[in-house]
Amino acid sequence: MFDWQTGRYHPVVHLPDEYEVRDFTTGEYIPSDYEFDIGRYDELRPGMYSTELFSDGRFLHVGIDIGAPVGTPCMAFDDGEISHFGYNPADGDYGYVIITKHMVSKKPIWALYGHLSAESIEGKKIGQKVSRGEVICWMGDKHENGGWESHLHFQLSINEPETHDMPGVVDPKNREKALDNYPDPRFVLGPIY
Repeated sequence: MFDWQTGRYHPVVHLPDEYEVRDFTTGEYIPSDYEFDIGRYDELRPGMYSTELFSDGRFLHVGIDIGAPVGTPCMAFDDGEISHFGYNPADGDYGYVIITKHMVSKKPIWALYGHLSAESIEGKKIGQKVSRGEVICWMGDKHENGGWESHLHFQLSINEPETHDMPGVVDPKNREKALDNYPDPRFVLGPIY
């Protein structure tokens, strides 16, 4: 399907040598002792999503979270363009978000960068070119990122989104289809855990 060139892509966030890989399967959130941490893909997180947005029972995470300080820069993993951007205001949602479009083995793939700062979408235009390694956004604070501790939600999609949104958490009953539609971000990020 896709001929991923894992290892060739630019890091989306520059990770230090030491960071924590989190386990959110208990549904409990305890702040990390590390400045940077990772929340896993294809992880069941019962009880973690408690706002009205998730009242439909979704709790299977289909992106990767990279926790880091507010204002941490996030980069384009490869050449591409801005596909969508905007603000998702609901409590527990992405807040500010950018979606980029890239070509992987001559097929389009979309990458969502969520929980960003308001500054991240200033001056952005649909179709705007982005270069591999270019800083395209920054991690936002709670008042602008949906109410979360500072982190980037990074997610891939084989389907073009209709808006500046895609579900980052799905119903576990839809796991197989969701994992087909939203491939493992480690194809791009590399073996970060």
